[in-house]
Amino acid sequence: VAAGFLMSGGGGNDVQWCFSQVKGAIDDDVAEADIISTVEFNHSGELLATGDKGGRVVIFQQEIENKSQQQCRSEYNVYSTFQSHEPEFDYLKSLEIEEKINKIRWLPQKNAAQFLLSTNDKTIKLWKISERDKRPEGYNLKEEDGRYRDAATITTLQVPVFRPMDLMVEASPRRVFANGHTYHINSISVNSDNETYLSADDLRINMWHLEITDRSFNIVDIKPANMEELTEVITAAEFHPHQCNTFVYSSSKGTIRLCDMRASALCDKHSKLFEEPEDPSNRSFFSEIISSISDVKFSHNGRYMMTRDYLSVKIWDLNMENRPVETYQVHEYLRSKLCSLYENDCIFDKFECCWNGNDSVVMTGSYNNFFRMLDRSQRRDVTLEASRESCKPRQVLKPRRVCAGGKRKKDEISVDSLDFNKKILHTAWHPQENIIAVATTNNLYIFQEKVN
Repeated sequence: VAAGFLMSGGGGNDVQWCFSQVKGAIDDDVAEADIISTVEFNHSGELLATGDKGGRVVIFQQEIENKSQQQCRSEYNVYSTFQSHEPEFDYLKSLEIEEKINKIRWLPQKNAAQFLLSTNDKTIKLWKISERDKRPEGYNLKEEDGRYRDAATITTLQVPVFRPMDLMVEASPRRVFANGHTYHINSISVNSDNETYLSADDLRINMWHLEITDRSFNIVDIKPANMEELTEVITAAEFHPHQCNTFVYSSSKGTIRLCDMRASALCDKHSKLFEEPEDPSNRSFFSEIISSISDVKFSHNGRYMMTRDYLSVKIWDLNMENRPVETYQVHEYLRSKLCSLYENDCIFDKFECCWNGNDSVVMTGSYNNFFRMLDRSQRRDVTLEASRESCKPRQVLKPRRVCAGGKRKKDEISVDSLDFNKKILHTAWHPQENIIAVATTNNLYIFQEKVN
C-alpha cells in the first residue's frame, strides 16, 4: 500500500479506506431532480441525511451487523424519505423559487424523535422524524375504519388499547420559517444553546428562535445603500460549536469575519478579520474568483476553523488572524487550466469541506470524482476516487495521482483526461467513526475503515 494512503484518521492508527455501499441509480442519464445537493450526519452518526435538487430529503439509518463487536461493519439503509420543499413562484418579482435543498442541519436529540432543519433558497423548515410501532384499537365512538358510529347504538363502553404494528417512520413539518430573506440562503447553523439558529444569504445573516417563525433578528447586513457599490457577498456562515455568542462568516473576497453578539445587536463590526495577504507571484485575472471562500467549518474542539477556496484548504487558529496555520493544495495542477475552467463555469463550483471526529484529518472534494484526505498530524495527503469500478464489497481504495506535466508514470492520470462534469462538492464524516459519505452527482458513496 502506498505510504500516502495510510491516514492516521483514528488517532495514530493508520486507516485504509474500503468501499461499503453506493446509493442511487446506476444509469448514466441523470435526472436533474436526483442530483444530491447536501449531505449531513446527525450528532451520533446513526442517521445520515441527503437533500437533492428535487426538494427531497432521504435519511439513512446505520445498522450494525454485530452489536457485540465494536469494530464491526455497518450498513446504512433507507430510514425515511420525504418531500421537504416544492417549487414556488414569487409573483411580485416574477421569479421561480427552486425546490433544491441547499443545506440540512440536525438538532441535538432531546427525546425519542429526531429534528432537522432543511432550507431551499428562501424557506427554512423544521422537520420532526418520529417512529410509530403501536396503534390504538377499540374506539367507542368510531369503527376501526374511522367511520363514526350512531351514538344511539352504543350500549357498552370499552377501554381502547394499543396494539403492536409494523414500524412506521413519519416526517412532519413542525415549523416553517419563511419571508426572512430577500436573497438566496446559502447557510444555516444551529447554535450551541440549541434554541436559536442562523441563516445567511448573499448580503444578510438572520438569527431565529426555533419556536418563533414570524420574526427573526438581522445580525449582519452588508448591503450597500447603492447596489452598484457592491463588491463582496457572504458565502457561508457558522456558529461556534461551544460559544453561543460567536459566529463566523466568509466572503467572496477570501476574508473570514468572526463576530461576537455580546458586543452589539447588529454585528456589522467584526471582532476579528482573518485574511491572508495574496502572493504577488500568483496574481492573475482569476485571482479574485479563486480566492472566494465556498465553505467554512469550525473544528469540533472549537479552536480552529477550516476554509475552502477553489484551489486550497486553509486551517486557521482562532487566536491568529494574519495567516492560516496550515494550507493544503487540493488540486494545484488546475492552476494552469483556470482559463478553460472559467469558460465552462467550473471555476464557480462551490466545494465543501469537513473534519473527522477528532479534528486530525480533513476531507474535501475535487473533479473526476476524486476526493482528498489531508492528514494534519503527519502532514500527509491522499487522493481517493468514488467510482463504480471500485464497488466490490470491502475493496480497498487505491490512491490516485495526477500528472501535472512532464512524463506520465504508469499509475498517474493526466490533467487533460480529468472529467470536470464528475465532481464531488459534498462530503460528510461520521462524528465518532471512520465512516465517510461522499456525494457524486446522483450517487452517495459510503466508505469505511478496513477492519482486519
